[in-house]
Amino acid sequence: MKELYNLFLFIAICFVIYILFRSFSYNPMREGMTDASGNTVTPPSNGVAGNAAAYAASLKSAAIKAEDTLLISKYRSDYESAILNLDDLINTQMLTIALNANPSNLMQSIAGLSQGQQAKVALNSVMKFVDGK
Repeated sequence: MKELYNLFLFIAICFVIYILFRSFSYNPMREGMTDASGNTVTPPSNGVAGNAAAYAASLKSAAIKAEDTLLISKYRSDYESAILNLDDLINTQMLTIALNANPSNLMQSIAGLSQGQQAKVALNSVMKFVDGK
């Protein structure tokens, strides 16, 4: 008799659980990456949280593809010549800015010189990159 009581109690508990889960609004067409309004939530495409490894791999792949396109080892001397010529051009532009500085508007000339200096620093970084390949 006790076993029969336990069986009916088990069936009753399962029935109550079935009714509770059935009352939840379950939409089989909605996937897990949606919010309450039904809008699709896209995962971040950058390196946030669990996506960092995939993001790093995609960056590495893009860098390798760009290096393969440039053929740095084959055209290194040409690239170095272009960088040096661009550095000379920046130097002459900076000299022109310095010689034509307007005392009434001196800050504009200083800004031009500052941008030229930043460009020279960037070219130095590019030269180091080319020399390292």
